[in-house]
Amino acid sequence: MARGRHGARRLVLQGLYQRQLGGHTESELISQFADKKEFRGIDAGYFLALIGEILPAEQSLDELIAQSAERHVAQHDPIERGVLRIGLTELRDHPDVPRNVVINEAVQLAKEFGAQDSFRYINGVLDAMAQRLRPPG
Repeated sequence: MARGRHGARRLVLQGLYQRQLGGHTESELISQFADKKEFRGIDAGYFLALIGEILPAEQSLDELIAQSAERHVAQHDPIERGVLRIGLTELRDHPDVPRNVVINEAVQLAKEFGAQDSFRYINGVLDAMAQRLRPPG
């Protein structure tokens, strides 16, 4: 079982996937995931923060994705879109999380849940966005 913040990111990704397919609200997702056994071992505060930041900002996050992605956002599968939204939210709103950790975590999620080589694409898009949102130095 994934623990801490990694576990929170995994459940956020699963929630974003469900939202894209079924249109679930923030409160529905929180209620559903809080009841999961896995929820007890994760950083619940981080899960709630990410869900609360990503859902109202989906359009602005997709606009950011479009600035660095080779494909239109609508062409991303739900996993890629979810991983990118998580990564961009962390890059933009969580300066306490080092940029290499944000990218590595996103790559791990893409390897675990995404299509075969989607992790390479995720890495490239987030690396480009990290240059804009958090320039080195």
